[in-house]
Amino acid sequence: MNIIGEVIGELCKNVLPIPEEYYFGDPASPIAVCTLSSIDLLRDLSNSKILSSISVVGRLLSENKGIDGILRHLYKNQRITTIIVCGKEVWGHKAGHSLFALHANGITQDNRIINSSSPDPFITASIPEIKHFQNHITLINQINETDPSTIAREIQRILSQY
Repeated sequence: MNIIGEVIGELCKNVLPIPEEYYFGDPASPIAVCTLSSIDLLRDLSNSKILSSISVVGRLLSENKGIDGILRHLYKNQRITTIIVCGKEVWGHKAGHSLFALHANGITQDNRIINSSSPDPFITASIPEIKHFQNHITLINQINETDPSTIAREIQRILSQY
């Protein structure tokens, strides 16, 4: 990251702090839901019966620390095998795009997500965390989908396959 980006990042953390938000459901469920920047969708899903069918639902706002957090959670919680990526992208960050790029392409020697169009796609996750993500997780692309009932149908479709 360049110095200007670091300064802006620190300023944003102090002036506009964005709390991490995620909600746990059934720890035995193989499904996680990532609502990207759609906080209303996150709240709708976390306050519905859908939560009892999934392991966790949370946001993804950044192409670096946010993805690192997801990879660490998946590595520690290896019952999760599927992530439904839905909601609206964070303008400028394209964290969802970077998540799919990481899954398909991995990282360079300097930890940059290959083929990511995000401005700062550098992660700190370990190679085992990344390999687990690439080899054991199925990503379902529902980017821009914000209807909770559509997400619920997708969850039921996936669960019916188990």
